[in-house]
Amino acid sequence: MKKAVFLTLLFPFCLMAQSPKKLIVKLKPGAKLVQMKSMDAQVRHLDVQVGNFAVVEVASEKSLNTIELLKSMNEVEYVEEDKTWTFEPMSSMNGEVVQDARFAEQWGLKNTGKNSGGWLSRGKAGEDINAEKVWGLTRGSKQIKVAIIDTGIDYNHPDLKGNLDINLDELNGQSGVDDDGNGYVDDIYGYDFANNDGDPIDGHGHGTHCSGVIGALHDTQGTRGVMANVKMFGVKFLSDSGSGTTEGAIKAVDYAIKRGANVLSNSWGGGEFSQALMDAISAANEAGIVFVAAAGNSNADNDKGDTYPANYKLENVISVGAMDGAGKRASFSNYGKTTVHVFAPGKDIISTVKGGKYQKMSGTSMACPHVSGIVGLLLSEEPNLSPKEVRERIMSSAVRTSALDNYTASGRADAFSLLK
Repeated sequence: MKKAVFLTLLFPFCLMAQSPKKLIVKLKPGAKLVQMKSMDAQVRHLDVQVGNFAVVEVASEKSLNTIELLKSMNEVEYVEEDKTWTFEPMSSMNGEVVQDARFAEQWGLKNTGKNSGGWLSRGKAGEDINAEKVWGLTRGSKQIKVAIIDTGIDYNHPDLKGNLDINLDELNGQSGVDDDGNGYVDDIYGYDFANNDGDPIDGHGHGTHCSGVIGALHDTQGTRGVMANVKMFGVKFLSDSGSGTTEGAIKAVDYAIKRGANVLSNSWGGGEFSQALMDAISAANEAGIVFVAAAGNSNADNDKGDTYPANYKLENVISVGAMDGAGKRASFSNYGKTTVHVFAPGKDIISTVKGGKYQKMSGTSMACPHVSGIVGLLLSEEPNLSPKEVRERIMSSAVRTSALDNYTASGRADAFSLLK
């Protein structure tokens, strides 16, 4: 068995500010881009299947000239600057760390009204995803793979270990060798595109939290996931400080496709439009993969101002807003009568975090994996549905309420209504 290697990379701000500017270049099929020595620019091609991409690194003061030169080349389809993506941390994050059995506090799965309120607000019984009733129909399937594209995953967490997608060829192979020949060395539990290695261990906790919402084990310890049976793997492109690049996001989506994911769970965003990222997500759509995205935490109308990747107009994208325990839009959640497809629990959500522990977090980051899990349940029963059909089913089965009517194209996600 391979031993995990943990690496911590520290980048002082002053060095980051002096780094070359990175450009994402989409090339026409079969085209190549040579080194641009005259512009003092370095070129490297991305080994991905979602498009013919190259990255050009150039000194910041020369970037505008380089962009114009690239645009003039016949082999180039488009050029864009590499962008930074992140999740939006919530000021309402609860720092309490616990290690007890906490299903009774998982109001998003079973809202009693008493487990979903706070000092200043009261919860409302039944405002949840109707998990207990749907578990009478299905608890998921080990045939369904969910990729958590985020800060990684604590694959040692006792509440997650039994639901991980483990690459046995790499696990039982030789350390430092690409044993299965897929182009990635030691990718046992996923891959880390933030540090470019095969160890997607979560040094932050955000990705692990999202993973637990989807697939924490149904046993006597800790919390429960929406799915009792699932295969999850971590695709880390957000660093331990919570930020990543377009290049990393493209590679993450590409890797998830190659590894056979059925669902991509994406609790990040807030960046500007990226054609390159849209092309990668479009490739996932063509591969029949659903892309679930957090709508954002800026209390903004996504109908009036785009936030990506949630606002990409692609058939496989499901944009998810966050509701509180009273069934109302959480005060921080973005919304959109046409662009936010559905709402799900996202305030004071308890789930797994790094170190084998549990913590409450709030955000559309928490609402997103609730829907990812629901999509997984649906595909467990009807694996041949297209991403467009999945989204239509999620929306048509949502419970419409007056509290959410002006904020979403449907209502509150309801797993039982979806599958009954």
